[in-house]
Amino acid sequence: MRKELPYFNVESDLGGDQHKLDRFIMIKGGCAAVTACDCSIYFELYKNIHGLYPYDVKNISYKDYRRFSEIMTPYLHPRMGGIDKLQTYIDGFKKFLTCYGVTNLNFDEWDGANDVKATEEKIKAQIDSGWLIPCLTLEHKNPAMKTYVWHWFLLTGYDNTENFQVKITTYGGFNWVDFAEFWDTGFERKGGVVLIKD
Repeated sequence: MRKELPYFNVESDLGGDQHKLDRFIMIKGGCAAVTACDCSIYFELYKNIHGLYPYDVKNISYKDYRRFSEIMTPYLHPRMGGIDKLQTYIDGFKKFLTCYGVTNLNFDEWDGANDVKATEEKIKAQIDSGWLIPCLTLEHKNPAMKTYVWHWFLLTGYDNTENFQVKITTYGGFNWVDFAEFWDTGFERKGGVVLIKD
């Protein structure tokens, strides 16, 4: 069975693309802020949580998305070494949400060291409940995963028809990836996923 969450476009892109932001530091290191921007827009559109995106949520332009990314940046700003811990991301995003009156969401860390099968069940539960999944990959042994190294992005679907696959949404597009291969980074230091629920 394949399950995909609804999403949105920023002009012709699927969600925001950090490569199209204004400032060099955001183009290179704004991935955490971009995932939080996309989550916030998703909350507006599909979770009945309003007051987060101050522009036209039905017609998202890059002009407005860039301005929104600058609102988000103080909470999840690029820094030396990157936002390399799940809790750092959670703390920053929750501060943004609290500032805009959203206090009813819960955030849990799910470390990359957790068992792959247990993680698949967590992913299915989140997607089935309609929640995007912020995901962090640090290093990876497989060159095919290079796009996701030292990067925050979103999991927006799964397919368990045969091997369990996840839909990774980032850089204004998406890819389907074999999850067991993706989760086995081959490095001791790992990222993980953030589980959001109300």
